[in-house]
Amino acid sequence: MPTFHYETRLPFARQDVFTWYTRPGALTRLHPPFAGAVLEAPDDGIGVGASSTIGINPPGIMGTALAAAVGFADGMLPVRLRPWVRWVSAHTEYEPDRRFTDEMISGAASSWRHERVFEDTDDGGTVISETVDYRLPATSRLPGAVHEAVSRRFESELRRLFIHRQRQMAEDLAFHHDHGPLASQQQNQPGMIVAVTGATGMIGEQVCALLGGAGAEVRRLTRSAPVAADQIRWDPENGELDPEALREVDAVVHLAGHPLAARFTESHKQNVLDSRVRGTRLIAETLAALEREDHRGRALISGSAVGYYGATPQHRPAEVPELLTEDVAVGEDFLARVCREWEAATAPAEDAGVRVAMIRTGIVQSPSGGVLQQMLPLFAVGAGGPLGRDQWQPWISLDDIAGLIVHMVLDSGVSGPVNGVAPQPVRAREYAKTLGRVMRRPAVLPVPSFGPQLLLGAEGAEALAEADQRVSAARAESLGYRFRHPDLTTALRHVLGRDGRRR
Repeated sequence: MPTFHYETRLPFARQDVFTWYTRPGALTRLHPPFAGAVLEAPDDGIGVGASSTIGINPPGIMGTALAAAVGFADGMLPVRLRPWVRWVSAHTEYEPDRRFTDEMISGAASSWRHERVFEDTDDGGTVISETVDYRLPATSRLPGAVHEAVSRRFESELRRLFIHRQRQMAEDLAFHHDHGPLASQQQNQPGMIVAVTGATGMIGEQVCALLGGAGAEVRRLTRSAPVAADQIRWDPENGELDPEALREVDAVVHLAGHPLAARFTESHKQNVLDSRVRGTRLIAETLAALEREDHRGRALISGSAVGYYGATPQHRPAEVPELLTEDVAVGEDFLARVCREWEAATAPAEDAGVRVAMIRTGIVQSPSGGVLQQMLPLFAVGAGGPLGRDQWQPWISLDDIAGLIVHMVLDSGVSGPVNGVAPQPVRAREYAKTLGRVMRRPAVLPVPSFGPQLLLGAEGAEALAEADQRVSAARAESLGYRFRHPDLTTALRHVLGRDGRRR
């Protein structure tokens, strides 16, 4: 049976590292976005019998691109497509602070056993020694040379995953170490209780996982009937939310809203506006009433977007400078109006003494959603190119937008608007060149203007695909947030699994 070994060294105490593994959200944080999705994570840690289910994408950059294409088309098709293979595993061995093992129940391999052993290093850190014993289906009947080639290719994909996981683990532990929750949890001090709307979305899922790693208790707001103890039902369209469900909550992260990427018809625009304003007002008024009854310093971290500044210079007041900081005047187009009213809807909470902060999110980089998901298939087949030319694109990695939001939750000194963008914005042609270089594909075929217009309409294409916004990250940095991916190359290599050696 073939065996794969991987070793990770971390500058953190063994108990801290092991504790992080046992917390809700660890699997979501570790599973790479280029490799698939976590379908079901353990509810009660990693003890013997705990099980998880993940979706495994086809291998390589072409597999990631195929999954991206299916994900983009999914919302437009009458049937749901799934490019991944379902993988179910269960923990079979567990020794606190020392080791644990999981084995495949069903999946793409004939057998799979993954053991992790945690040991102290001489300098007070931790080394994790991982051993995977596996057997691939039908390989025993292959000629020896072919069998070895298949095993090498399989282990190359494993290494791609493990390199991502190593960096992710190190960055998450550094984040938590900076904010202090790991040590406080070990001393049996109660963690924060944080409610999250939009918890199943691309950003919300990572926010919940990162909060779980910080030792926070996460409660998810859902429009459906709750099926788990950590769910809270709400109905923003009808103004329904039980205040008692939020009474114990220390902070609410509000990310829910009607999807933006569609043709900008009048009905779509109204849905976009109403969903954001009504939901935010309901959350704000509920927190305000609770805070007046029981002043405990609650917080509301509410979504917003760089659309606040207007799509292009032509959609901004004349006095607004090119570099867009949080204190400049609001823009003059539809999305600027949405963001203005969206942020204004938090006023009842702020007036009642709730700490309120708004995250003006830029273009989030992930193969599981957004612009990168849409562009990956074209680049993968060599037909990629710039979406525009000289327009500034205020991007941010998925890990950094989640990290910045959680930083705003944990830091009681943060209030007001914060731009959720990376420190190094790029122009459209530079974005395309960088993506092509990371994927080792050409990036010379510009996207024709009628493409976005077919999907979004003329107004939608102008507001989203053709936007020109040079947005500053200076305030986020001044608040003490340390960006994991300050430059685009680093961000794309991480989310696409292109770190390490050539693949």
